[in-house]
Amino acid sequence: MRPFLSVLALTSLILVSAACSRLPGGAPASEEILKQSTEADAGFALYRVTRAFLPTVAQWPATGKQERLSWIRGHQGARTQIIQSGDRLTLSIWDSNDNSLLTAADQKVIQLQDITVAANGTIFMPYVGNVNVLGLTPDLAREEMQRAIEPIVPSAQVQLSMKEGRNNSVDLISGVARPNTYPMPDRNYTVMGLISAGGGISPTLNNPQIRLVRGHHIYGTSIDNLLNNPHLDTLLRGGDRVFVEEDERYFLSFGATGREDLHTFTKDEVSAMDAVSISGGFQDNKADPQGLLILREYAPGAVAPGIRGPRQQRVVFTLDLTSADGLFSARTFQIQPGDLVMATESPINDALTISNIFGNFFGVFSAAGVL
Repeated sequence: MRPFLSVLALTSLILVSAACSRLPGGAPASEEILKQSTEADAGFALYRVTRAFLPTVAQWPATGKQERLSWIRGHQGARTQIIQSGDRLTLSIWDSNDNSLLTAADQKVIQLQDITVAANGTIFMPYVGNVNVLGLTPDLAREEMQRAIEPIVPSAQVQLSMKEGRNNSVDLISGVARPNTYPMPDRNYTVMGLISAGGGISPTLNNPQIRLVRGHHIYGTSIDNLLNNPHLDTLLRGGDRVFVEEDERYFLSFGATGREDLHTFTKDEVSAMDAVSISGGFQDNKADPQGLLILREYAPGAVAPGIRGPRQQRVVFTLDLTSADGLFSARTFQIQPGDLVMATESPINDALTISNIFGNFFGVFSAAGVL
């Protein structure tokens, strides 16, 4: 995060230096923006955020760092385990026959401990040979071994217990109190069940995001989304890897906000009003509530023919928080990762034009490799 803060500080110095130069004019910020946005070489597009405008901007392409990960819907699983290769089975074979092939005269039971299920799903039984138990529940596997041994030792009785191997376990890697490899007790083991087994999510994580690695695919959503939508609590499979991480998306605040800083997203969707609150609100007696600006840069494809998007790659959204429509719109307008949220104030409005702010901001951040 330090490189971002250094760049933000450098941006602040540039804007302050420009303000000291006292450019002529002194018109209110809204008038200055309107004037320059109509010029042919403005280099940016201006949009007033209103109730009528919100459906339009909602259809424009997303910007910034957006992780487009899908998630797997949950469903009910069987409350039994199935045997996989790598599991370890312990067999107890009882035989009361005095002339038993399996036990000595003073024995009634023998134990075959920690027999590892082979890659082809078989285990070896004395006098029987290989028995395939892959995909069977422990009860069905016991019955299969019982049938296999009865023609040889008719009086024998088989008992079976199982320890889960790698293919019946899942890894909980990070973001919880107790990262570890956890055996799956049954086929109804869910993501939230695993997180609970791991002691819960670390309270230091901001808007925790869950990632499920299954084979060559990564699935993701937020913990908040799982908690609010139980039908998304997906079933785990043996070999799955789960980790919890902090939301890395951020926006920047500048101008007459309470704090000029880089702010990580505190929830899945952050509105313009949320952003103002996160950045500390407006500075008393300095901020112009009619001049809340959101600076955003779209990818070149967003302005391609046939694409619903802005007129320019560089866009300034302006909100008037002194009107009811502006306040309600600010609660709906969604901040995108990398946005600059700027509260204008009188000294800056008198000294700087929006082109100065926009050019310095994107110039510094582009040079630093942030945008």
